[in-house]
Amino acid sequence: MKVYSRFFGLALLLALAACSPPEPLKLGFLGGLSGRVADLGEAGRNGTLLAVEEANTAGGVNRRKIELLIYDDEQQAAAAVKATEALIAARVEAIIGPMTSSMGDAILPVATRAGMVVVSPTVTASSLSGKDDILFKVAPSVETSTRLSAAFEYARGVRRAAIVNDLSNRAYTADWAGHFRRDFTALGGEVVAEASFTSGDDASYTEAITKIAKAKPDLLHLVANAVDTVRLTQLARNLGLTLPVTTSTWAATEHLIQLGGRTVEGVTLTQFFNRDDASPRYRAFSTAYTARFKQEPGFASVAAYDATRSILTALAKAGKGQPLKEALLTAGPYEGLQDRWNFDRYGDAQRQTHISVVRNGRLVLVE
Repeated sequence: MKVYSRFFGLALLLALAACSPPEPLKLGFLGGLSGRVADLGEAGRNGTLLAVEEANTAGGVNRRKIELLIYDDEQQAAAAVKATEALIAARVEAIIGPMTSSMGDAILPVATRAGMVVVSPTVTASSLSGKDDILFKVAPSVETSTRLSAAFEYARGVRRAAIVNDLSNRAYTADWAGHFRRDFTALGGEVVAEASFTSGDDASYTEAITKIAKAKPDLLHLVANAVDTVRLTQLARNLGLTLPVTTSTWAATEHLIQLGGRTVEGVTLTQFFNRDDASPRYRAFSTAYTARFKQEPGFASVAAYDATRSILTALAKAGKGQPLKEALLTAGPYEGLQDRWNFDRYGDAQRQTHISVVRNGRLVLVE
């Protein structure tokens, strides 16, 4: 009787173990959720959340539910490193983020030592591109964007440009400014003045705009986030500068319109996102996103959603024991919200880029 009881108890335990749900699959999100770049980080977090929630509703990945761990890097290197170490200790499968190139620079050594795959929705610096490493990038490179921006501005008659860039995200802004200068001058244009500022340092904004105004440019090219693009454009208008303004992809969040109002009418920028996409797939996403977060999605939301989906697709397709890095490189092409895209052999996304303009309070594609 005792032998039977022991056998029955063991069988019951094994049956319960077989029926119990498998351990959740952990993913990490890392982005600036506080401070002057919070709009970018929040959009990335929201896009990631929606992708995870949809996947869990559909059953997860190979019957494993997904658990998302969210960390704020505060747009500070020390905070970003500490958060990355925490995510590594939590044994996440991958990190989605960070959202700026400076934070990418900060965490890459830590992630590399741990062999932790990082898939960033919006890191684009050329210093982080074209390398066989653990960093994957979903957005087009700086070089792709500046080439298109320079060509567009030159084609509409601009010949004398001034560049103002933010020192607080130097890995991105210095890279962007350098590539735009190279691309614009190669076409025959001239960069007649350059100035820099530090986000949050009030005096530096006025100093930068005052400096470039003396050079009498016919284009103001800003390399800044949405909040600072609005601030700098307002200062330029207050000084009587009526010249066209163009800015970087970094500024293409909803804050640009919400804070800028009529001040940013006519501002141009490059991005791989179409707010007016009427495809059923994107409209369904936009409707779900707006219902969930009470605001329309932006480029960072779409990029983060696509980044998350690429990881989940690669994990679902991965062979037994196949490293995630290898799976990401072989599981594509990926069905993005607005296009079919893929990583190249370096983990850099190949995607189409467009010029957008602020028109009647909306960012619309230029035909």
